[in-house]
Parts: sequence; structure tokens; C-alpha cells
Amino acid sequence: MSENGITTAGGAHGGSGEALRPHAEVAFAHELAALAAADDRPRPERWRLSPWAVATYLLGGTLADGTVITPKYVGPRRIVEVAVTTLATDRALLLLGVPGTAKTWMSEHLAAAVSGDSTLLVQGTAGTPEEAIRYGWNYARLLAQGPSADALVPGPVMRAMAQGMTARVEELTRMPADVQDTLITLLSEKTLPIPELGQEVQAVHGFNLIATANDRDRGVNDLSSALRRRFNTVVLPLPATPEDEVDIVARRVAQIGSSLRLPPAPQGTDEIRRVVTVFRELRDGVTADGRTKLKSPSGTLSTAEAISVVTSGLALATHFGDGVLRPGDMAAGILGAVVRDPAADRVVWQEYLETVVRERDGWKDFYRACREVGA
Repeated sequence: MSENGITTAGGAHGGSGEALRPHAEVAFAHELAALAAADDRPRPERWRLSPWAVATYLLGGTLADGTVITPKYVGPRRIVEVAVTTLATDRALLLLGVPGTAKTWMSEHLAAAVSGDSTLLVQGTAGTPEEAIRYGWNYARLLAQGPSADALVPGPVMRAMAQGMTARVEELTRMPADVQDTLITLLSEKTLPIPELGQEVQAVHGFNLIATANDRDRGVNDLSSALRRRFNTVVLPLPATPEDEVDIVARRVAQIGSSLRLPPAPQGTDEIRRVVTVFRELRDGVTADGRTKLKSPSGTLSTAEAISVVTSGLALATHFGDGVLRPGDMAAGILGAVVRDPAADRVVWQEYLETVVRERDGWKDFYRACREVGA
């Protein structure tokens, strides 16, 4: 790492403790190294691990030497196997799902395991230019020398093509349609033309692309049928059971809390389970026992939002409490997650509090805390 803390593209900080949020290949370097050492299965060209080892890295397991590989994704094994297999073919991978289904998380870890570098990333927004997908120019050199190889600034996708690595495109449907369509030739011909230089970059073995898209963005910038045909689509579901979701939230909160230097919270699992219960019931429109139908708020109440609520509560308990995660630490975060539309969502939340939370055994403290922050 340089003295000013800046790392070059594709580089990594010297230690996982230096970065607030280390890249996957840094944070889990010991697991990736152990998998590489134990991996004796065939690897596609330029892959760091075999498809079996990549799947093991994502799903977790224990190696023959006793090394424990922590799960990065909790969900159906077949989904991970299909995603990994897709990357070993000439088809690009599209991870599709509602917010909070770990699309970005899986994308990052797939790239880290396959290529050892998850940083070849294009972030999709309404303002993403075509240059972000293709290449840009060093304008000082362009003005001084005209178009030349020295003036060219390769984008992440171009670098991935030239080096045989995995590129990532986040929130593909947030990009304008004409920018999306830049990918069509790239994915079908595996070639990126540079007409200004009369040249092209051809992808070498090992190159592939992972894109993510949000179910909630349908109608924003839908993919053309021509572009959609270039992808193999894998739909990531919400966690199937409350236990799965509690496990996901607990793991991620522990990882985030460690990076923020927050101590583990005693009795934290009980509060995590409460947050997950609230979110799942409001999301599903029915209580866990199936007896009471509920109105759902306008927000998604995803697993990612549950992680954020619990992390904020842990910070409150650490800095302004006794370090024990309590209902009062969670109430404000839950209110903020549920009530996105101040008019309609507040009515939904108040009805849920009075008809469900107030009558539930062992939830009196939570009910009072929620009433206090919502008053």
C-alpha cells in the first residue's frame, strides 16, 4: 500500500485490518489459499480454483486439513452450482432478484474465487456513460498526441477481456438502454472494437462477465431481448426459512461489526431473530403462525436492510448503552426501515404494533420501545 493509502486498480491493501471494507479476496485470503492448496480438480484456463472449489468457497465446508470455509451464501446449492458452471462457459451470468438477496455479495465472491480480483467493476446508474463499459481517454495526451494507445484508458471490462478475468456490472437495468447495448457485441463476439485506433481487443480464455439486476427495477431500463439472450439468468430467492435469514444476518453483522471494531453483543441472536420475524411477517403479509393477515409497507424489508438495522443497533448498544443489544437499540432502525412512505407506511406499522406486537408474549419491551420512537 502506498503512503497515501491509495491502491492501484486490481490491487489490494496490505492487510485486511487496514481497509474499512476489504475486498473479498483480501478478507478471505486464507480460505482461498487453503482451497487452492487442496484443490486437485480440473480448472478452466486462468481460473484460480476449480468450479468445485469455487462452490465450496461460497457454500462453506471443511477441508481435509481441517480448514473451515465459512459460508458466503446461504441458499440452494444448485443455484450456486449453476452460477459457477455458467462462468466456465462462454455465456455471461445475470444474477436477478429483489433487493437484499445477496446479488452483489455473490458477484463479488464469485469474481474473487474465480479470478482472485473482484475490483473489475462497473457500477450501473442512470448516468453511467458508454465509456464506463468500453474505454475512456487521457484528454491531456489526446489533445497533445491525438488518438493513440498511450492516450487510451481501458475500462474494467476491457482489462478483464485482455487479462482473462471476471468483470462485474452492478445494477445493469439502471443503465440507459443504449449503454446496456454496448455489451451485445462484446458478449457475442468476445471483441471490443476501438475504431479510433483501427484496433480491437479480443477476449482471452478466462474472461467472463457477471451482471446483477433488481426485480424492482422492471420498467426502468428493461434489457433488450438481444442482450438478455447473451446471459444465463440465475434468480436469487429470499431466504427460505427464518433460521436461514437469522443465520445470514448474524454472520454479516459479526463481519461488519468486526471491521467497525464493535464488540460482539451478548444476547444479540434474540434481537436478530425479532428483527427477522418483523421483516418477514410484514414482507409476507401474514404472521408466522398464519393466523393474522397484515398489510405490507412500500419498502422491500430485505435481508440487507435487516443487517443494517442490527448493525446500527449494535453501534447504539456499544456507544450509548451497556453493550447488550436490547429492543430500544433496534426500534428506531426498524421504524426507519418500515416507514418509507410517511403517510401509508406509518398506518401499516401502527396496525402491526397494536394487533401483533402488543399481544405477543415476551415482546412487551419491544412494543414499548417502538411506541416511544414512533410517538
